[in-house]
Amino acid sequence: MHKPSFPVAPGETACISLEGPVGPLEVLVDLPKADVPVQPIVAVICHPLSTEGGTLHNKVVTMTATTLRELGIATVRFNFRSVGGSAGEFDHGVGEQEDLKAVTAWVRQQRPDDRLWLAGFSFGAFVSLKAAAELQPEALISIAPPAGRWDFGGITPPARWLVIQGEQDEIVDPQAVYQWLDTLDAAHELVRMPDTSHFFHRKLIDLRGALTHGVKHWLGTAA
Repeated sequence: MHKPSFPVAPGETACISLEGPVGPLEVLVDLPKADVPVQPIVAVICHPLSTEGGTLHNKVVTMTATTLRELGIATVRFNFRSVGGSAGEFDHGVGEQEDLKAVTAWVRQQRPDDRLWLAGFSFGAFVSLKAAAELQPEALISIAPPAGRWDFGGITPPARWLVIQGEQDEIVDPQAVYQWLDTLDAAHELVRMPDTSHFFHRKLIDLRGALTHGVKHWLGTAA
């Protein structure tokens, strides 16, 4: 039987502090509820732009975590450096990749037999994509990846890659995302959400459905 080693009981949230590259990192750990069949998967979720109010409590990040936990996946959210209880200064995605690497190293230490998934929203999608080549997650979820706003050169997504993009995104140009994806050799599943803004106002339930439909066929089988 799969036995979690995270410092949290099923259905509860643990707020912990991990030692990061430049000081403490604020981390939230959530296990699925006790009545949900547990998957041997941990998803680390990255939040949107720190300088624009992005935190681990962002509603898109929170909905992503909730949806994955309903599928039996443990989730780990954290604040990048300079946000909330995390030390340091904003580092334009470079240091933030190091923060993500520190969190995933802890996850792998705690749950060495589990498969690693990464997820990110907006700036968090950029950070997780840039770090994916080194971290080698089994699967990656990119919500509103800010193509055209950040340098996406040199990314190596895993074979299982879900991209969700709102068609009325006022911050990330949807056409820039679609054109960027067309330039890549990497396989991906793209979900275009009509009448959906960057922060998924009044569309969070639709996001939940897109996430569930997009990843449920990955459950139970390793890549």
